Amino acid sequence: MAELKLSESRDLTRIERIGAHSHIRGLGLDSALEARDVSEGMVGQTAARKAAGVILQMIKEGKIAGRAVLLAGQPGTGKTAIAMGMAKSLGLETPFAMLAGSELFSLEMGKTEALMQAFRKAIGVRIKEETEIIEGEVVEVQIDRPGVAGAASKTGKLTLKTTEMETVYDLGAKMIEALGKEKVQSGDVVAIDKASGKITKVGRSFSRSRDYDAMGPSVKLVQCPDGELQKRKEVVHCVTLHEIDVINSRTQGFLALFTGDTGEIRSEVREQIDTKVAEWREEGKAEIVPGVLFIDEVHMLDIECFSFLNRALENEMAPILVVATNRGITTIRGTNYKSPHGIPIDLLDRLLIITTQPYTEDEIRKILDIRSQEEEVEMSEEAKHLLTKIGVDASLRYAIHLITAAALACQKRKGKIVEMEDINRVYHLFLDVKRSTQYLMEYQSQYMFNDADEDDVNAMQP
Repeated sequence: MAELKLSESRDLTRIERIGAHSHIRGLGLDSALEARDVSEGMVGQTAARKAAGVILQMIKEGKIAGRAVLLAGQPGTGKTAIAMGMAKSLGLETPFAMLAGSELFSLEMGKTEALMQAFRKAIGVRIKEETEIIEGEVVEVQIDRPGVAGAASKTGKLTLKTTEMETVYDLGAKMIEALGKEKVQSGDVVAIDKASGKITKVGRSFSRSRDYDAMGPSVKLVQCPDGELQKRKEVVHCVTLHEIDVINSRTQGFLALFTGDTGEIRSEVREQIDTKVAEWREEGKAEIVPGVLFIDEVHMLDIECFSFLNRALENEMAPILVVATNRGITTIRGTNYKSPHGIPIDLLDRLLIITTQPYTEDEIRKILDIRSQEEEVEMSEEAKHLLTKIGVDASLRYAIHLITAAALACQKRKGKIVEMEDINRVYHLFLDVKRSTQYLMEYQSQYMFNDADEDDVNAMQP
């Protein structure tokens, strides 16, 4: 008898593409906000992570608005990783908006308008409303289809029960169509919104769990509801202020949310929305969830944007602002003045500054281990040691880029584990910044439009 070969089953829900920070799961802190050495994809930077944990606690309490934090450090020291860790630690309920400083100059709207929209994206509103629902276990669904084509539309009956009562409801064509879309059958527990007629399948009743020999992993078994069929339920909607702005600013506002073509929003619309949200807060219908706005490459902003940020941070509805830069003392864009990190002194004075330090050799090794695991690359100890040396001599980013390249070189020679020869091969195929600069200096006379003089060449020496 021929042997049956079972094909490898793959989890389809997993995102196959791996990003630069896809291994980050959080900040890697314990309950006392102490940084663990290696945790949740984070390695080293203990002081910076502790400081970020304190900021995180402040965000979760949501009491203080308009605080700003600057993540400053050399390139490749984990500034964006810390910001991503903060986003993961906050969870889905707290808004986290990301923006690169250079983005503002390529949008089809004013810079300050783009910043205002980013601020509003980082402020959530949790709206509570009471709605009447019918919740019960489906006993039977009867649909009477017309025998003659072109006759009256379909009608039917739906029998629902709880542990205490059972009722039969008459169904119209729209409800029958909704039941068909949700694939509702006897034994399912459903919730029907009386106002909109929306049907939600809660799960399958425990009492009918043995109807089928096998059920999919998505089938959720629930208890048959108790009490009355009709009940009032509090529903919570989480939206951002920007989403409310867009929906109210134009006739097709809801569609604009999906297309991204939001355009400029008038300040009158925002003022009306702020007033309405304030009313809802007083009535207890809504609560504000201040989130985080993360601006990377903040040195790319100009003096106009910095002036706007100064004013926006004073607003009581402002989110927590987190900015990052890898610049030292440099010119403020739009002026001839120099300042630390290219940020005006008056704004720097408002910022809590967190510095990141270069990684040690041991930390680089641990990061490369995590990345190899994330990219599903098996590597020998010698290869890891060589890659760590490359990370120390060249840069951590360059070493990380070589992982997948080395895995492909290993695949080419039909190997299973990446060895030193694979690392060596890709190291000579792809240059790092130092070797590339060295090459340019040797052959600069053969390049077009070469303006480098001797001083520039000496300054570029690694």
